[in-house]
Amino acid sequence: MATLSITQLRSSSGSNPKQRDTLRTLGLGRIGKRSERADSPALRGALHSVRHLVKVED
Repeated sequence: MATLSITQLRSSSGSNPKQRDTLRTLGLGRIGKRSERADSPALRGALHSVRHLVKVED
């Protein structure tokens, strides 16, 4: 199973609470913070909702 590297690039301030919760679930919360997660359809859905705040690398 592939892993994805997720980096938060933009602040969650001004985002709706659901997007802030998604960032916390992904293990992010500050600009520049990085998290490694196993690729799955659920993860892809979460990333889609915060795609404007994060950068995803394979």
